[in-house]
This record gives sequence, C-alpha cells and structure tokens, in this order.
Amino acid sequence: MTEDPQDAIDAASEQRQRGRDPRVYDHTAGDVQDGIPFVGAGPGDPGLLTVTGKELVEEADLVVHAGSLVNSELLDEYCADAETVSSVGKDLEELIPLMRDAHEAGETVVRLHSGDPAVYGAALEQMDALEREGVPTYIVPGVTSAFAAAATLRTQLTLNGTANHVAFTRPQGRTLDAEDDHVSEFVEMGDVTTCIYLGTHAIPDVMDRLLADGHDPDTPVTVVYHASWPDEDVIEGTVETIGERVEDAGYRASALVVIGDAGAGANYERSYLYGDWANRGDTESEADD
Repeated sequence: MTEDPQDAIDAASEQRQRGRDPRVYDHTAGDVQDGIPFVGAGPGDPGLLTVTGKELVEEADLVVHAGSLVNSELLDEYCADAETVSSVGKDLEELIPLMRDAHEAGETVVRLHSGDPAVYGAALEQMDALEREGVPTYIVPGVTSAFAAAATLRTQLTLNGTANHVAFTRPQGRTLDAEDDHVSEFVEMGDVTTCIYLGTHAIPDVMDRLLADGHDPDTPVTVVYHASWPDEDVIEGTVETIGERVEDAGYRASALVVIGDAGAGANYERSYLYGDWANRGDTESEADD
C-alpha cells in the first residue's frame, strides 16, 4: 500500500525545517548514488543530455519520462534496451508505486525530466513520496531551456552594463494567481533578463499587461520555440509586437520567452575580466564577466 503522497510531502518539509539531509554533505551533484536518479534530459537535443545522464539512461531497465517534452530521438538512441513509460496523465498515486515496485524488484529505474529538474520540474514531491516509501532518490542536473535559447541566440543572459540579473518566472494562469505574477516587476528593474517559462499560450496577455503597466513598447522580446530541437524557431519582436507574431506562428506551448536587451546581445559594455582590472597581479578571483 502506498502512503498518501501529500502526507509524505508534509513530513519531508517538516524534517527539512529541522535540518538538512546528511546526504547533502556526503555527495556532490556529479555523484552517482543509490536509488532512483531524477535526470534532467536537457532542452531537447540528445547531445545536450549530460554524460552522467546518458550513462544512467543507457543502463536503465525502466525510464519514466516526461512524454513529448523529452525528444523521442533521445529515447530511441539511449533507452533502446529499457521499458519507457510516459508520466503524462499519471498522478503521484500512480507514478510512485510504479517506480517503487520496479526498484524493489531489482530493476534500475530512471526518472527523466525535461530540461533541469530544478526549474519547474515538480521533482521534489515525487522524490519525497519515494523516500517515504523507502526508495532513495537523487538529482542529476540538466540544461534548462533558457540556456539553450541563449546559445541559439548567440548571446548571454547576463551582459555587463545591460543585465546584471536573470529572472526565471512564469505568468499567471491556472496554477499561478495574479498576485504572484511578477513579470512586470522584473521588467521594471531594467537590468534584468526575464525568462518566461510555461507561458507560450499567454504571451499576448503578458505583453498587454506590460503595456498597461507603462513599460516601453520597444523593449526587445525574443521567443525561442523548441530550443535545440530540429524544428526550433526564433521569433523576434518587442513588447508591442511579439504577441501578434507568436499568434501568427501558431505556437501555444514549448517556447521560452526572453525579455530585455541581453536577449538581443545589444547595448552592453566591455567587461573588466579581460582588461586592465584583470591584469593587476591579483590572485584568482570572480571577476565580472
């Protein structure tokens, strides 16, 4: 019998308030550990799966993956010898026993998330529920779509004199109340590159709200659909124009929205890293990049 996943989540949250899991101090992010790994599949291109992630899925007997968010080419290439099960349409009450039972039967199980599990991945609730069932878990990081989008755009998300900060966010909707939508606040800061996840369908509404809040209609906005996939598409525009252009393209999901000059690689200044500042004879430091 499986414990109520919500009870497991509540218990794990309470435990964390009292202190960290000792495994935090015993392992680094690159370690292969006991139990079920939650692997970031990357943004789409199979080559952007990490080396550790590739080795783990190649050795797996069961791969539970994020459906169409994981490129089928990756599954075909690296998971040919594994049973693959999509998590789409399955709740925790179904997923947890599936992975637990396979693990307890001696199978090697991998939970394959899109992008990086740390960014809108809903991984921790699954891990907490599995741990409550006596199944150890750990995270193998992946490449999130914002980084793939920046690579496609041949730019940086942070640029000296243009963007000192990056905000990963999502717009209001069914899973986010209006008062928790801070897109306008991030854009208002000026030196922030705002990366919007899970909001392709809402781009026109988001831009209308930005205009209503008085933001410059000429603020650059770039939308990268399916970053790193074979059908990747880049749509350029501004706060005023991007909504209509995305609607014309017909995209309703799977795009990353980048707001700000850094997305266009524009208006930045030379950094200190390769100038006189870096040649003072100082010891190695974290210079501005």
